[in-house]
Amino acid sequence: MNNYDICVLGLGYIGLPTASIFSTKGKKVLGVDVVQSVVDTINDGRIHIEEPDLDLLVRAAVQSGNLTAAVAPAVADVFIIAVPTPFDEREDGSRVPDLKYVEAATRSIAPVVKPGDLVILESTSPVGTTEKVRDWLIDELVKQGNTEANEKDYHFVHCPERILPGQMLKELVTNDRISGGLTPEAAQKAKELYECFCTAEIFLTDARSAEMSKLTENSFRDVNIAFANELSMVCDELDMDVWEVIKLSNRHPRVNILNPGPGVGGHCIAVDPWFIVDAAPERARLIRTAREVNESKPEYVLAQIQRKADRLKDPVIACLGLAFKANVDDLRESPALDITKQVAGIEGARVLVAEPHITELPKALEGKCELMDAEDAIKAADIVVLLVDHKSFASLSKPVLAERMIIDTRGFWK
Repeated sequence: MNNYDICVLGLGYIGLPTASIFSTKGKKVLGVDVVQSVVDTINDGRIHIEEPDLDLLVRAAVQSGNLTAAVAPAVADVFIIAVPTPFDEREDGSRVPDLKYVEAATRSIAPVVKPGDLVILESTSPVGTTEKVRDWLIDELVKQGNTEANEKDYHFVHCPERILPGQMLKELVTNDRISGGLTPEAAQKAKELYECFCTAEIFLTDARSAEMSKLTENSFRDVNIAFANELSMVCDELDMDVWEVIKLSNRHPRVNILNPGPGVGGHCIAVDPWFIVDAAPERARLIRTAREVNESKPEYVLAQIQRKADRLKDPVIACLGLAFKANVDDLRESPALDITKQVAGIEGARVLVAEPHITELPKALEGKCELMDAEDAIKAADIVVLLVDHKSFASLSKPVLAERMIIDTRGFWK
């Protein structure tokens, strides 16, 4: 049986770059994913997600023999859990964290974990999840017959990632990190591990503070984006240009208003604030309101589109961009995708989609929209809706755009 230095569970947008960069630093890494096609792709030296230069890193890691992918974990000294942490929506509209993937990943290592091993949770998680990881692992060990299993024999840490899609490989190395252990010894062990590639400062703390810090970072951004989105709607009602207002306001030395958009997407900012709201619903009033403002913005944009479509018979509507942010292929929690799905339901409308970072429509849009080049889409359209400010859209023909009804949710063409 192979003994690995590190076993990374989850080979998505966080797990794969992490596994690969450890591999290029001489660590023998096993990457685990439950999807066989993902495993096969990586073992072939290719990638299943889009990220600048990640293909080169993965190819080098696999060809060196240091990175292998599999559908089940194996014996290792370190286990890094990097699986999704979505939320469930209840009938009353409240959201609660869904930790089933974290629990499944944790229990899956019970057959191969050994005393002294380091278990790191990288997945963004509600406060207290690292303690749950400890409890799930010990419970699973006992279930499998290890009645002597003791939490003191293992080291549990939360080390949240802080990387931006499109700049992952740079920020993995240069961003400060937090190592929050259930014990100081565990935190120190994780710090020493990440120092093999992280050139920035690594701060030691307890697991709960580490968990809360990541949720706080994303909630802070969500609140600030909500201010910009609410301001954009106020300016619309007052028949004002929000981009001009923001530009002038930001001339104040202590004001830095963010840009509004069609909503907030991605697996972090659109999700993490709900973890705080769930933990302290009576106290997290501003955080909840910000989330509600940002979640309302797609409906506001849809209403703008509907008003323009009502002026036309059988309108042709071009939706530019499906990703949750510019210059990536990530559609998770994307307001652009949500808006496009609803636009596809406008009676009599033909909906054209331009998303340069994908080669086929997501299932939610199959049979409802047409995927095409952006230039062709706007030439055929009556209404052009800019949902994502991809760089490639900057070169679109201004004279052609001038002849269309435009809804620019990003202020891209201002």
